[in-house]
Amino acid sequence: MRLVLLDLDGTMYDRGAPVPGAAAAVQTLRRRGIQVRFFTNTDSQSAESLLARARSRGVPAGPGDLFTPVTAAQRHLDGVPGARVLLLGNAAVRGELAEHCTLTDEAPTHVIIGDCHEELTYERLDAAFRAVRGGAELVALQRGRYSRNADGDHLDTGALVAAVEYAAEVEAGLLGKPSVDFLRLAAGDATDVWVAGDDRSTDIAMALAGGACAVQVRTGKYADQRSRTDLALASYEMNSVADLPAWLS
Repeated sequence: MRLVLLDLDGTMYDRGAPVPGAAAAVQTLRRRGIQVRFFTNTDSQSAESLLARARSRGVPAGPGDLFTPVTAAQRHLDGVPGARVLLLGNAAVRGELAEHCTLTDEAPTHVIIGDCHEELTYERLDAAFRAVRGGAELVALQRGRYSRNADGDHLDTGALVAAVEYAAEVEAGLLGKPSVDFLRLAAGDATDVWVAGDDRSTDIAMALAGGACAVQVRTGKYADQRSRTDLALASYEMNSVADLPAWLS
């Protein structure tokens, strides 16, 4: 079974605007019997709101088509009986992980860090550090350095993860891109997997490490990373995801 995994931000849309021809490309692939799913490192919204936002930007996605770090976190925690989570994350994500977020006096078993720009304080960051020092497992929803929005670039989750790692002298486990486990969960049983994305440090690195065919699109973060010699190089490169159906044929 051939599966195409498409990144969202920077690939299907860029700074909030749909990439021309991206939605039509997805429809063409599906008409040919190729399965298409979407994956993202966005860790600031619930799956429902993220899907709604993607569809408002022209992405032809439905329930079950989208895989996120929060999805990976749910599956990870479901496999840990008695998990108690201290979450640095926005309210929407806390709602997704509510059954695991600790409300007792017992020490957390996990500290999970995601996008928390809505409620980040020194006290909450310090509590995360203290819990990790006390033995809690440190887990990052993702490690992005910055995100691209319509109003410019913004600090991303990776910077906060790095702060706790540095202070507690530990290395966080990673749930989102470029984790190979993230790719395997998103790909399911597919045996012929293609990954198309704009970010060499996440999309492309993950695809190559996981044995998938990596396709670099020249949208999104491509221009920022074009001259980098320390990042993975994709198997193939094209102007945008709109070119993918012709390439695969």
